[in-house]
Amino acid sequence: MTKRDFSQMKALWDEFRRIKFGMVGLALLGMFAILVIIEPLIVPFPDAASRWRDMTYWVDNPRNAKPVWVNWFTSKDYAPSARIESDAFASEASGSGRMYVTEIPYKYHWVQAPTDITLRLGVTGNATYQVEFVRPDGLSVSYMKTSKSTGTRDVRISIAQNMAPQMFQFAQKIEDPAVMNSVTAATVNPLAILFGKAEKGALLRGDKPLTGTYTVKVTALTADATASLDEVELIVAGGVQGILGTDNMKRDLWSGLIAGTKWALIIGLLTSFIAVVVGVIYGVTSGYYGGFVDSLMNRIYEIFASVPLLPILIVMSAVFKPSIWIMISMMCIFFWVGPVRTVRSIALQIKESSYIEAARGLGASNRRILFRHMIPQLVPYAFASMALSVPGAIVYEASISLIGLGDATRVTWGQILQAAFSSGAVLQGIWWWVVPPGVAIAVMGMTFAFIGFAMDTILNPKLKTR
Repeated sequence: MTKRDFSQMKALWDEFRRIKFGMVGLALLGMFAILVIIEPLIVPFPDAASRWRDMTYWVDNPRNAKPVWVNWFTSKDYAPSARIESDAFASEASGSGRMYVTEIPYKYHWVQAPTDITLRLGVTGNATYQVEFVRPDGLSVSYMKTSKSTGTRDVRISIAQNMAPQMFQFAQKIEDPAVMNSVTAATVNPLAILFGKAEKGALLRGDKPLTGTYTVKVTALTADATASLDEVELIVAGGVQGILGTDNMKRDLWSGLIAGTKWALIIGLLTSFIAVVVGVIYGVTSGYYGGFVDSLMNRIYEIFASVPLLPILIVMSAVFKPSIWIMISMMCIFFWVGPVRTVRSIALQIKESSYIEAARGLGASNRRILFRHMIPQLVPYAFASMALSVPGAIVYEASISLIGLGDATRVTWGQILQAAFSSGAVLQGIWWWVVPPGVAIAVMGMTFAFIGFAMDTILNPKLKTR
């Protein structure tokens, strides 16, 4: 970059920073860039981008959990998700094997009970274990099971899936027999029973929570010296989790939204950069040569400008395997027509300038005149056109994904919205699945619109207000 080019860029920056909404757009762009850079540090599931559709990765999360900040606006607080590991094991010899004993305390002080509680045991070899949930009122519910394995495996005991019969038997000791005769173990809510006060008429409803410290006692008896209990962890699937909650596949939506930010920037910036570079070169070439070349290039431009892009993208995605790169390529093929007319008009004026005539007189080639003397004059306009093209590219991708023809191997905001609508999130009132990606698309579009309008204000004297 020459000293003259640097001086022009500095003058452009001095003009740009005087426009407030342009600086707002630049600040938002910086925020998105920072989110992409620090993604591994701010998401609770760092492998979300690569394992978004791997259901085993999300198995311990609650389904359709609200964001944690929902508790700030309601008096009926939801229990948040949590993971509690056992601090220590007590171990002693027992026959040919060993007996392991450990306890995990869980402090419960919310109104709405968790959706599930899972006890995860790392067991090596054959073992028989008993799990006892001791309530703050001293009452308890027990569960016993035998695990047989030749190696190490995770044994999971879920209250909702495995302990419904035990919870039903616990309720039978407290509730009115007439009430218990009208329900079965399959129809009661085991979590409401576990976290409810032991009162007739209230235990099954779960409207009177029993707060305090619940203790989970685990006793494991191994079959021989080669077997052992290596790890115990209590996994609480709460009614609220994370900054943006979870979807019906238990995926953390905050992790998905941040992972989608990278692809939004790639789609928008890459598409607009390639399209604007091609459009600027095409427009300058057409305006500089004129005559037959100009007429032929104008006809080609009109053909591409008259073709509707969205139906083409739909057909291409339906015929070929949906790919984000094919989508970007198709958008580049048609987006380049955007700046051509304006660039051609500017080129017609520049080529009549005295310094262009001087360059010709000194024997400069057409290529040198185009790339050294004319195109650099259009760099500010190219930036403005690029910024204004980004929102369109992002919206096109979201539109294709929304109808189910997007690249399912990538985590994009459009893919998140498509999953939400196909699962009936709107009808079910799962707003935290729909609103955040929609707002993200709007804010990203607004970011580049602000930057583009600021550049347009600088380049078009009629828009200046000072």
